[in-house]
Amino acid sequence: MAYTTIDDPSAYFQTALYTSGTGASITVTNDGNSDLQPDWIWIKVRNGTNNHNTFDTSRGVTNRLKPNTTDAEDSGSGVSVNSDGFATGTSLGDINNTGGANNYVAWQWKANGGTTTTNDASSTGVGTIDSVYQANTTAGFSIVTYTGTGSAGTVAHGLGVAPTLIIGKDRDDTSQWFVQHPHYGATHYGELDDTTVFADDANYFNDSTPTSTVFGVGSDGATGGTTDYVAYCFAPIQGYSKFGSYTGNGHATDGPFVYLGFKPSWLLYRNVSRSENWIIEDIKRNPFNRVAGAKLQANVSDAETTETRWGFDFLSNGFKVRNTEAQNANNGSGETIIYMAFAEHPFVGSDGVPTTAR
Repeated sequence: MAYTTIDDPSAYFQTALYTSGTGASITVTNDGNSDLQPDWIWIKVRNGTNNHNTFDTSRGVTNRLKPNTTDAEDSGSGVSVNSDGFATGTSLGDINNTGGANNYVAWQWKANGGTTTTNDASSTGVGTIDSVYQANTTAGFSIVTYTGTGSAGTVAHGLGVAPTLIIGKDRDDTSQWFVQHPHYGATHYGELDDTTVFADDANYFNDSTPTSTVFGVGSDGATGGTTDYVAYCFAPIQGYSKFGSYTGNGHATDGPFVYLGFKPSWLLYRNVSRSENWIIEDIKRNPFNRVAGAKLQANVSDAETTETRWGFDFLSNGFKVRNTEAQNANNGSGETIIYMAFAEHPFVGSDGVPTTAR
């Protein structure tokens, strides 16, 4: 059996950098080995305190959510997608500042090209809550929209395997972003827009472990009220994506090595043993040394920071924690740090040939 089914991760995930100018629409073209028409786009200005913005082809790419806030969905000029990237609108300063040059980063995932499947739960017998999903079973990613019932239930996701990581938001109300992570499973929830530690609450996911067809929601308004929701569902793919955790050792220069099975391209992580931020690293903003490199924080609108307490080295098969700060936010002794990672290149391709170190 081949080590991985994805030899070129750029077909399913890419990071792009761009700079705004006069406010005219900006065409952002990806530069990966493969063309990528994105279905989920997450944009952040790097040198300013604008909000994070996300758009997707299921909700419509003019409809915006902000990962660092509890704001409900709003609409505007948004973005438009093309065969290898996207174009910005002209009136959203968060993605295209009309007042002068700003630097931006855009993280992009491919689902199913905007083509969705509607699941009528009562007709199909799959789940108890109707949903619309677009799924990429190769990359283990689906975008699911559903309207809650106010009661616990199950929602079809279309992946064919159980997702282990789910990030979602109530589109209509000012509820917080919900996160289900494999370190805790369906018994606990986290909040992407907050530093609160994960909490044990059956009202979020009904303590219902996702299956190959559905994930569970509880009666809490953040996941299962009578409003509209979006959920981004991920299943790990060997050599392409991994979602897990590690335990810090408190060592300032020789932190843990975390094996991923691929050379990472993008990493989201946070210390869940204490109140800490969600940190995002990628190879485009930091192609070499990430110890003193630029970090963005998913839960706040802050510009990039170079705090060394969040230092890592990206390696050919994982990442190594490098930390020169006493606080050890990513490496406190005995503390748990969770992560979400996507590949630049699998450690071993389907031909059995290992990749080389950066």
